[in-house]
Amino acid sequence: MKYLSKKLQELISGLKIRRQLNIIYLLGFFIPMACIGTFLVFNTQRLLLNYHEDLNEANNFRVKTIMLEITNQMYTLSENIVFDDELQDLLSSKYANMLEFKDEAAKYEGLENYIDNYSEIDSITVYSDNPTISTYRQIKKVDEADANSNWYKKAINQSSVFWTTISHDDEYGNTYYNLCLVRQIQLDENSKAVLLIKVDENYIKSQLHIKDYELLLYVDNGGIFFSSNRLGYERSKMIYIDYSQNFYTYSGQIIIQDKKYMMIVTTQELSKTDNRIYVCNMDNTAFDNIYQIVSLCLLIVVTATVIPFLLIRYFTIHFSRRVDTLREAMHKASNENYDVPAKLMGDDEISQAFSDLQVMVTKIKDKDAKMYEARINSQRLQNAQQRIEMDVLASQINPHFLYNTLETIRMKAFKAGDKDVATAIKLLGKSMRYVLENTGTSSTTLKNELEYIETYLQIQKLRFADKADYMIMIEEGLNTDEIEILPLLIQPIVENAIVHGLEDTEDSGQIRIEVYTRKKDILYIDISDNGCGMTPKVLDSLRRKIDTPHLNPSRNIGLYNINQRIRLCYGAEYGIMIDSATDRGTKVSLALPLKINMEEI
Repeated sequence: MKYLSKKLQELISGLKIRRQLNIIYLLGFFIPMACIGTFLVFNTQRLLLNYHEDLNEANNFRVKTIMLEITNQMYTLSENIVFDDELQDLLSSKYANMLEFKDEAAKYEGLENYIDNYSEIDSITVYSDNPTISTYRQIKKVDEADANSNWYKKAINQSSVFWTTISHDDEYGNTYYNLCLVRQIQLDENSKAVLLIKVDENYIKSQLHIKDYELLLYVDNGGIFFSSNRLGYERSKMIYIDYSQNFYTYSGQIIIQDKKYMMIVTTQELSKTDNRIYVCNMDNTAFDNIYQIVSLCLLIVVTATVIPFLLIRYFTIHFSRRVDTLREAMHKASNENYDVPAKLMGDDEISQAFSDLQVMVTKIKDKDAKMYEARINSQRLQNAQQRIEMDVLASQINPHFLYNTLETIRMKAFKAGDKDVATAIKLLGKSMRYVLENTGTSSTTLKNELEYIETYLQIQKLRFADKADYMIMIEEGLNTDEIEILPLLIQPIVENAIVHGLEDTEDSGQIRIEVYTRKKDILYIDISDNGCGMTPKVLDSLRRKIDTPHLNPSRNIGLYNINQRIRLCYGAEYGIMIDSATDRGTKVSLALPLKINMEEI
C-alpha cells in the first residue's frame, strides 16, 4: 500500500495542480463509478429479462390451464351427445321419405339445447351415412367432400376421440380456423355417424384476456387454430415446433419482420385423447420495456458521472486560476511591481497567503498611503472651515431678538385695540420660529409640519379673506406625532396654490389638504385648489420641468427643489405628482415613505 502511495505521489508531483486534480477524479471516482454503473445496468437488464420471461411463462401456463378446462368440458359434452339414445335412434332408423325424417328430426332438440346453453360452442354437427336421411338442422348427410376429408376418415376408422383444426372461408375470402372435437357415434353395422363440435374462437379469446402479448395455439401438427392477431396465422409459418417430441418446450427470442419478440412454446396434453396443444406466447413489448428502463438507468449513471465531472472541472479551473493569480502577484512583487490585484476570491489558505502578500505590499507603499491620507485631512479641514463660516453667518441672526421684537409689537397693537394686527404678528412670529428652528435640520414630525401650514394659511386668510379659505383633513387613526418627514415640504406648494391657483378667484377660493396612507407603507399628502387649473399642454410642460433644473426663477423652481429633496432623501420611487384641468383646479400630491428612521438618511 505504501509502495502504491509513493508511486502515485511520484506520478502527480511533477504535474500542474489542474492535472493532479483530474487524475485524482479519474482514479478515485470516474473509474469506480463507471464499473459500478456498468454492473448495475447489466444486472438491471438481467433482472428485467428474467421478470418478463417469468411473466411470459405464467401467461403460458394460464393459457394451458384454460384450454384444458375448455377441452375437458367439450369432451364431457360429447359423451352426453354420443350416448344419447334418442339421437342414436334418430340416426339409425330407416325412413320412407325425407319428410318423415324431418318430422322425426324436428322433435329432437338435444343438440340445439347444447348450443344455446354452452357459449363455448360455435356449432355441433352430426355427419351420417344413412341413405334415408337428409341434411337438416344439426344433422348432415355425408357427401363426397366429407367422406374424403382426413378427419372423417380418421373418425370412421377409430373409436377414440381426437381434436383437429378445420378451416372455412367466409363470403369475403377470409379464412377462419376452429378447434374441433371429432368422435364416432356407435350405431349398428349398417350406419355410421360422426360428431363434430367446433369451439367458438371468440369464447377462447374472452377467456384468455389477452392484452400485452400475442398468442398462437396449435393442435398436434394439424396447424394453428387460434391467433390473437390476424397476422398471426401468417407468422405461425415462421415458428418452428418439433412435433416429434412428446413435450416440446422452447423459450427464447424470435425476430419477425424486423421486430424482436420474447417467445415461449410449451406443450399441453389433452385429457382422454392422444392430442396435444402447443401454446406459443410472444411478448412484443418486453424488449422495448427493457430497453427503455435500461436506457434510463444508463442515463442516470452517465448523469451521475458527468455532473461531478463538470463540477470537478469547474473547481479545478477556478482553483488553478486562483493559484496562478497568487503566483503572478508574488512574481510582480519580487520584481518591485506592486500593482497586485485588490483581492482574491475565496476564504481559504490561498486567500490568506494572498492577504499576507497584500500586507507586505501595503507596508512597502506606506509612504504613498500617508501622503494620500494627508490630502484627505487637508480636505476635511477645508470642509470644517466652510461649516464654521456658515455657522457664523447663521448666528448673526438672533432668533430670540426677532421673537422678542415681534412680541413687543404685538402687545402694543393689542393695547391699542387692534386685535387683527396682534393676531397677524402672533402668527408671523410662530411661523418664523418654525422656519428658523427647522432650517438646516433633516426631519420634523408631520404634526409640527401641519401646524406650521395651518399657521401659514391663517396668515394668508388674513391677507385675502374669503379668497383663501382652507381645509385640512387627516386620515382617521393616523398618529401624525410619530411620523417624521423632511421639514418645509408643504409650504411652497400651498403658496403656489394661493398665488397662482387662486390668482383669478375673487372669493370662495379654497385650499384643501388631505393626509392619508396607502398599502400601509406610503404616506400621501394632497394639496388641491379650486382655481382656474391648467390646460393639458401647460400641465405636460410643468410635469417635465419639475424633473429638470432651471436657471431662471419661476414657480416651477420650488416644485423642482421639493421633488429633488424627496428623491435624494427617500429614493426615486417617491416624489411629486401633479394633476389639473381647466376650470377644475389643480392637485399636487406628495408620495413619502410612511415609516422611516430619519437618523439613517
